[in-house]
Amino acid sequence: MLYYALTFLVVGLIADALNLAGVSTVAVQISWILFLIGIVLLVVHLITGRTTRVA
Repeated sequence: MLYYALTFLVVGLIADALNLAGVSTVAVQISWILFLIGIVLLVVHLITGRTTRVA
């Protein structure tokens, strides 16, 4: 999830450098949303403390 957030951020920065304001804005907003979802999933994983069980 964080990989995709970084990818969209890079796309947004490149689009911003090329003065493509619409594409840049959308890409950066998508990267922000994916970053927040990734952080929430990480926190949930750390709180629940789920581990693999060996049978």
